[in-house]
Amino acid sequence: MTHVSKDKAKLIARVRRIAGQVASLERALEAEAECGVVLHQVAAVRGAMQGLTLQLLEGHLREHLSPEAGVPDGELEPVLAILRSYLK
Repeated sequence: MTHVSKDKAKLIARVRRIAGQVASLERALEAEAECGVVLHQVAAVRGAMQGLTLQLLEGHLREHLSPEAGVPDGELEPVLAILRSYLK
């Protein structure tokens, strides 16, 4: 997966931020924080994971479904727009 190798530092930094968010969520649960606080943290973790998923999918699609790979130019952007909308 060439695209993962190229973006390795960015991906690892993103995963580490997510790990920090999950650790914060765990601390909130341990401290019996209010429901609203916990739900807010869960939403933040979910958003961060969706962002990571989108970054990985976009890299994969750009790497394997590009004009160089035989996919006609312009075919990929509508798919990426749908993914961005779905993973918002």
